[in-house]
Amino acid sequence: MFGRDSKPQNRIDSLIGATTRIEGNLFFSGGLRIDGTVRGNVSALPDQPGTLVLSEHARIEGEVRAAHVVVNGTVIGPVFALETLELQAGCRVKGDMHYKSIEVVRGAVVDGRLIHHEEAEAKPAGLKLAS
Repeated sequence: MFGRDSKPQNRIDSLIGATTRIEGNLFFSGGLRIDGTVRGNVSALPDQPGTLVLSEHARIEGEVRAAHVVVNGTVIGPVFALETLELQAGCRVKGDMHYKSIEVVRGAVVDGRLIHHEEAEAKPAGLKLAS
């Protein structure tokens, strides 16, 4: 999807501050850091590499989908890291985590399944219509 050597963003293009609360779905490209709260899905734009960084006080209630995901806060919902997933010491996730490559630091907590995928499996499945 992003090529074999997709690398995390080295810079943050957008920031959601600690006192900010967003209700609704959020789409981004490039690098996004969240210090506040999002109640809704957070997704990188399709066919564009994106890096999502959650600080230790950040909270997302919804699905997370990006090429590179770094979690040091709380996520309630599934996480789809199409390339790399980094779970830092303050990480608290309640939901399944899908990843291609993973790094877990002591202290990270996951209440859900860790599901390794290859590139072909990371693409969303199409809807099937009943005959």
